[in-house]
Amino acid sequence: MIFAFSCIMLRRSVVSIILILIAGCASVSHREMASQLVDRGINYADNGQYDLAIAEYDRALQSSPAFASAFNYKGNAYFLKGQYDLAINEYNKAIDTDPDYLRAYSNMGYTYYHIGEYERAINEFNKALDKDPMYAKCYNKRGLAYFAKGELDRAVHDYNKAIELDPALAHSYDNRGVVYLVTGEIEKACADFARACELGECSTYHMLLNEGHYCQFDRLASK
Repeated sequence: MIFAFSCIMLRRSVVSIILILIAGCASVSHREMASQLVDRGINYADNGQYDLAIAEYDRALQSSPAFASAFNYKGNAYFLKGQYDLAINEYNKAIDTDPDYLRAYSNMGYTYYHIGEYERAINEFNKALDKDPMYAKCYNKRGLAYFAKGELDRAVHDYNKAIELDPALAHSYDNRGVVYLVTGEIEKACADFARACELGECSTYHMLLNEGHYCQFDRLASK
């Protein structure tokens, strides 16, 4: 009788373990499916098909409702459509789902910057940097907000920090060059624009080169 009872309990334990393993596999499968749908959404967004991208992100969230990345990219799609309130709403959902998902803070900060709410932008960038002080791109974005507020020293400080952490971050050189141009430090500005262009961000470099007013790039390059 005791032996029979033990066998029954053993069978129940085995069944319980199998059910747990099956549930775990299903969870992994749902997350993998959601990741694939997010990737498809990103491809649509890269081609300017934002509504199709949002539909894929929604499908991803149906498959895995606690997928912060899907909320974040859905926010990006709304941002690119110019629907900034909806974008912010999605970034908030990403953060509610995963408070350590730093991109959502950064993207929400950039959205606030884009609509002229600079203090709120800086607040979101600060949250991301409090969690990861090595987040170079976030320093660059916060520098934009400080520049827009006219706090040029703080802007340069953030661009310097971004470059220190990621010397290949082209936009930080370009943005710092703009500050130097405003403050009349022309040679520093031109050097930054030239370096930005070497790294792939050439818009300001070409504009000034075509105008021929500020930068003697050949002379700088020969130093």
